[in-house]
Amino acid sequence: MFVNIEPSKKYIRIWLFLMLSLIVLIITVGGLTRLTDSGLSITEWELFKGILPPLNNKEWVFYFDQYKQIPEFKEINFNMSISEFKTIYYWEYIHRLLARLIGLFSIIPLIYFYFKNKNIIYEYLKYFIIFILISCQGFIGWYMVKSGLINNTDVSHYRLALHLSVALIILSLIFWFILENFNVDKFDKPISPKFLNFFLLVLIIQIILGAFLAGLNGGLLYNSWPDMNGKFLPDDILKKDLYNFRSLGNASIIQFYHRLTGYIIVILLFFLNYFFYDLKIKFHPAIFFNFAILFQVILGILTLITGVKIYYASLHQLGSVIVLTSFLYIYYKNTN
Repeated sequence: MFVNIEPSKKYIRIWLFLMLSLIVLIITVGGLTRLTDSGLSITEWELFKGILPPLNNKEWVFYFDQYKQIPEFKEINFNMSISEFKTIYYWEYIHRLLARLIGLFSIIPLIYFYFKNKNIIYEYLKYFIIFILISCQGFIGWYMVKSGLINNTDVSHYRLALHLSVALIILSLIFWFILENFNVDKFDKPISPKFLNFFLLVLIIQIILGAFLAGLNGGLLYNSWPDMNGKFLPDDILKKDLYNFRSLGNASIIQFYHRLTGYIIVILLFFLNYFFYDLKIKFHPAIFFNFAILFQVILGILTLITGVKIYYASLHQLGSVIVLTSFLYIYYKNTN
């Protein structure tokens, strides 16, 4: 993997792999922060001040008092003890600490590479896009948290979806750079680009719907499969609601769309397998993608029927990362 290559290229390769690992880790921790309802436990951004957690009881009381001022505490967690508060605080603290670490790690090595290898300066400029996106993600994260501090007991599901989407864009970009760095071979006979573009669009829509569902706590509704409590359509909506933009705030409709999009993905998967067979393309990338989809479907069903058990829900979110990257591998190999 790292033998007989230029030192500069080797270090970039190592950096990209570490960045990818850190992004996967923060997505996982972010999902757990959401699942444990910990995201609003720190009510200020504290870009520099919050590097260290509270170190004495006085500081803990201060942060707990701040939390007591927001609707989530007043309407939901009014019986919470300070020891219980510490648990949700640490989830959010770890998430923010990882974000700071990723921010530093996305720029400091690049600056070093930049000045160390000025003869190939243009090759490194593209990697600065990662740092720019990560910096924007910090603002988006706080923009999301703010939506749950004044009038709501939870963050906006639209902002949550935006936050997750940007994280996955960063991860996808890093993964794409890794594939470029390794000069991964392309398909001899390409699959229809229009088909792959459509498939990618459906995957993106499904991920966004999943974020909406998480933000609306929609997984706690209709915990049966394949029906929705004995019916195809949820029984608390009208058919006309399915075509109303305002229905994007309705958890029942979002769960229905999430299921429906999942079925569409399975259908598209059959077509993708057919293209691999018809064009006589080596099946290894498709096999991995097939297993990724299979496990994601199983985890989605388990998450639903168990009433969103944390370990299933967390693995389901991680599964979306595997599905996305395994598809991007196929997509990359299909490019000219």
